[in-house]
Amino acid sequence: MNDKSTILIVDDQKVMRETIGMLLAKEDYDLIYASDGPEALRKAGQIIPDLILLDVMMPVMDGFEVCHRLRRHPVLAEVPIVMVTALNDRKSWMEGIEAGADDFVFKPFDTVELRTRVQNITRLNRYRRLIVERTKFEWVLDQANDGYLMLDDNGKIIYANPQARLFLDLAVDDVQQLDESFIELAERQYHFEPKQAWEDWPGSPVGDVPRYLVRPESIHAKPFWVRVRNLNLPTGVDVQQVFSLRDVTEQMELQRDVWRFHTMIFHKLRTPLAIMMNSLELLARHAERLGPDKSAEVARRALQGTRRLQTEVDDILKYLKSPSLAHAGTGLEILELDKIVRRIGDELKIGSLALAGMNKLTAARMKLSREAVESILWEVLENAKKFHPTHEPAVQVFAFLMKSKEVGIWVGDNGLTLSPEQLAQVWTPYYQGEKAFTGEVTGMGLGLPMVASLVWGVGGRCRMYNRPGEPGVIVELIIPIDETGTSSLEHSGQREATAAD
Repeated sequence: MNDKSTILIVDDQKVMRETIGMLLAKEDYDLIYASDGPEALRKAGQIIPDLILLDVMMPVMDGFEVCHRLRRHPVLAEVPIVMVTALNDRKSWMEGIEAGADDFVFKPFDTVELRTRVQNITRLNRYRRLIVERTKFEWVLDQANDGYLMLDDNGKIIYANPQARLFLDLAVDDVQQLDESFIELAERQYHFEPKQAWEDWPGSPVGDVPRYLVRPESIHAKPFWVRVRNLNLPTGVDVQQVFSLRDVTEQMELQRDVWRFHTMIFHKLRTPLAIMMNSLELLARHAERLGPDKSAEVARRALQGTRRLQTEVDDILKYLKSPSLAHAGTGLEILELDKIVRRIGDELKIGSLALAGMNKLTAARMKLSREAVESILWEVLENAKKFHPTHEPAVQVFAFLMKSKEVGIWVGDNGLTLSPEQLAQVWTPYYQGEKAFTGEVTGMGLGLPMVASLVWGVGGRCRMYNRPGEPGVIVELIIPIDETGTSSLEHSGQREATAAD
């Protein structure tokens, strides 16, 4: 809103317009002039003035008629009108009141009185307009799907719209009564991901890496994702820290499910299809030379591939029908990691694959399903091969059960060393580590972000860093144990032991 008040001066006499203009010139007003009623209506509609000084006695359309029309106008109806008149009688005064005038100045008018009335009316009107605009603004924020927060210099909330209060589970309307900061309130319910993006809070993250609040998946609820963004306000605004909170759960779930489905199809169907194609091609080209026994062996191999393909398709269909939540007891047993890593290494043809710590794992279950763990390990191991200069990496996979009741998995390779910017951006969707985007690197850059979304979604952590003193990177995955599932396994084992006794 413009800081100056705009005053429309309407009078058919040029001398009177100029006189009023000179009296108000010393004040900080924008003065606009009109010589008759029609011109006054037209200009008022264009500028929406803060005050109209309206002469009564004018040809064509007198001041009373102009006032009537202004009061019927949907936008101009609230503009204050002061009628300037020489008709100092009760009838004219009553007619002006009925027409909608707010006040009167009688000719010849007192200079101080005119200035004082104009000053008071414009001040009150601008205050009223500010209140109206604020009310409209607050109504919009109250209806918004996004949350909005204003924080003071200590990080405490001084304003939160209803959606922000919902995200933070705040029952109080007066958030200024809260003793805790926004960070303290959020960490009761959420994990802050990725960790690196939150290190410089409340400043904007380096490289505009997205910040997320993640409420991990539980038995009864999916993961809940809130993206937090800094809103940079114009210079001169007193409130320095304003943030938007957006529910991106549906978007993250959709991206994650599509990626997992594509990954599953790719590495589950490729091997049986290759067996079938090779076998059928051999029969088609060399059936006469193979002889009955050899042809039967090749046919059996093709049939074996067909049956495996049918099994894999059935698994995919089961996956599509099953809920995405990892219910207690349905997560992957940690003991299965060794077999899964070796199988994916064979399928990707990673020649140098060393495993450590796998023989010390227990029958506890992770909070991630088998499909999720397979997708994660496939993505990480495939990246190790894809981004290695010769595509022949030496990969080491180390895993063990931590005292914090989490599974730690470290995957290291001897490929490229990444820059700090690349390490910060690897979990960002559509980011690719090429120096220049050539399109030669396959994929859309969604792999590692989706790995992160799976891990973060169950309350886990993930990190990538360069190998100290050697080329290559290490991907660190920390995944919680499903304690409900573990407990049920322990009870089951106790029951079996009791029965055996």
